[in-house]
Amino acid sequence: MTGRGAFWAVVDRDVVRVAGPDAVSYLQGQASQDLAALGVGESTWSFFLEPTGKVVVLARAWRQADDVVVLDTDAGFGGALAERVNRFRIRVKADIDTLPWTSLTVRGVDVDGDVVGWWGQGHDRLGAGPTPPDDVEEGAGEDAEWARVRAGWPAMGTEIVPGETIPAEVGVSSVAVNLRKGCYPGQELVERMDSRGAAAPRALRILDVAAGARPGDPIVVDGAEVGRLTSVAGTVALGYLKRGVDVGRIPGPS
Repeated sequence: MTGRGAFWAVVDRDVVRVAGPDAVSYLQGQASQDLAALGVGESTWSFFLEPTGKVVVLARAWRQADDVVVLDTDAGFGGALAERVNRFRIRVKADIDTLPWTSLTVRGVDVDGDVVGWWGQGHDRLGAGPTPPDDVEEGAGEDAEWARVRAGWPAMGTEIVPGETIPAEVGVSSVAVNLRKGCYPGQELVERMDSRGAAAPRALRILDVAAGARPGDPIVVDGAEVGRLTSVAGTVALGYLKRGVDVGRIPGPS
């Protein structure tokens, strides 16, 4: 991993399309983010939660047309996303299907694109055959992973375990949750923790690690284990720390 500057890379993403007269209104009642506020062509990040408040999936939502919303998430979790979106669909005029689309992650430079990048910064390209940006060097999957870890952006299956992780632990609520929108499954836990100013039992942090560190390695402070690494890219890692441990860097917009 070189930690290159500007680059683009193909990154596997699963894509689900919700289309029909009720697509936006239905998703508005399912997502943690205010999707009804999106104009055509706009996109945002959102959680889709269990009624208990546990995360099913973190996805990106792109309002492609008045009655079409495209959702994309990390590879391998599109089925869980489609199942969750379909779970409460009763007498809803909207069809849900998966799309074999390609995602181009673009980092180090902001170019015209279809959907927002991590932390709502920059743009990525998503579609049946997206065109790489001009005058930007092609990278590889390891470059995208290195950039993701350095940015502190969580991934499904590593930082987010479906049915176990809660939004407050992940640290992306600033871009994936709207506290002023209407009801949605799982809202009670999110709102209660925010209103009480409650800290999650653990928190995601960006950490500097020794070469050779691996996911699952313990995080040790003053001889005591305070957490575990979840993702490693060279000498930078992501990991969860117990509440009250103040090491590493808080993920967030750069």
